[in-house]
Amino acid sequence: QLQLVESGGTLVQPGGRLRLSCTATGAQFNYYAIGWFRQAPGKEREAVSCISPRGNDADYVDSVKGRFTTSRDNSQNTAYLQLDSLKPEDTAVYYCGAAYMHNPNNYRNYNVFNPANYEYWGQGTQVTVSS
Repeated sequence: QLQLVESGGTLVQPGGRLRLSCTATGAQFNYYAIGWFRQAPGKEREAVSCISPRGNDADYVDSVKGRFTTSRDNSQNTAYLQLDSLKPEDTAVYYCGAAYMHNPNNYRNYNVFNPANYEYWGQGTQVTVSS
């Protein structure tokens, strides 16, 4: 079982940058893919990115490719989402989720952008992009 806590969200100007953290407590962090999702007011939760359990593979939705970067440090049970070149439309509550992978080498066989595949979620951190 994992507990996830996000941090790092704040108010930032357009074009600015932030780094979000997702820190886990519990066992086997390195067997979980960590996904980042966001939810803007009045909208459904949407996928942003995902990183494989070993950190050697990652995926991004088209709207954030080239601007966001996900990484992880399994020794610290922490995953990160670096947000650069922020736009007002990036404003949302950002959540991290953990999806258990019995075989971490089969990351490519999972639909990592489907929130139903995630067993654990953090409470979210607010990112507001505004001048």
